[in-house]
Formats: sequence, structure tokens, C-alpha cells
Amino acid sequence: MPTHKSKKQAKTSEFATFAAGCFWGVEEAFRQVPGVIETSVGYMGGKMDNPTYKDVCTNTTGHAEVIQVTFDPNMISYDYLLDIFWTNHNPTTKNRQGLDIGTQYRSAIFFHSKNQEKQALASKAALEKSDVWHGKKIVTEIIPASTFWKAEDYHQKYLMKRHLTSCHI
Repeated sequence: MPTHKSKKQAKTSEFATFAAGCFWGVEEAFRQVPGVIETSVGYMGGKMDNPTYKDVCTNTTGHAEVIQVTFDPNMISYDYLLDIFWTNHNPTTKNRQGLDIGTQYRSAIFFHSKNQEKQALASKAALEKSDVWHGKKIVTEIIPASTFWKAEDYHQKYLMKRHLTSCHI
């Protein structure tokens, strides 16, 4: 027999999707945060259906390596997730994070609602105003979420499976 939930009870999770370089390290930054229900790495923002890692690495699909975070908005705010995003990569380098170069490593926030778009734009403006990057322009794209293509299984929780906390050299 099906049960019925009120609208408040039914809204127990939302998605947040971020691109901030290699998705292994980005996933690890979000994976153990209280209120995060699940993390998945994959690809978004390109023109190819069902891309593979090999496809995305050609730098021709237009996809970014992304982390899709499923979170409980009653436990953690989207603004807090944005703070994690901003503090775990360099948003001033176009199509690059460290030694990783290509459009698949760009900085982007893929918003899932008008409210997320508004919050993302406000957080970017506040970061620019803070001048934490010493006059460097923040190049992070803020664009609507499109189809999330889940990456191959061996990429999921990659660092956790190897008992690592980061992939930085």
C-alpha cells in the first residue's frame, strides 16, 4: 500500500553539480560532508551523448569532469556547498587545474534551479569583491545543468578506494 508524504517531507534531497578540475579530488572534498547523501563523478556540459573518460580526454566533447552531489537541504545549505567548491580549486585558471589542462578541467557551477543560479552568482560576486585572488579574474562558468553522464565505475570514489585524501602532487 503506497504511503503519501507531505510536500515538506517529500523534499529530502537536491542535486548540486560542480566542475573544478579532476573529479577525483573534487569528489573527496564533498564525500564526507554531513548532509551530503551521495556523490557521483561524471561528465556534463558537452555535446556528446554517453561520453566515456577516453572521449572526454580528447578535449573535443565539450564536457567537463563534474561531481554531482545529492544533499539534504534540511541538513546542509547550497551556500555551504558553494563555499566548499570555491575553497577547493583555483577559479581563476581557464580550462586548467594544476597540471591538468583542457576544457574538461574548467571551473563551472551547473545550477539545477533559479534559486541555485541566484546563490551561485551572489557567491561568485562576493568572492570577486573579497579580492582573495589578488585581482585575478574568476573565470568560473555558471550555467544550467544539462544531462549528467555518470563516469565509469572505476572513477567512483577513486581516492577513497585507494585510501588517499587528495590527488595533488
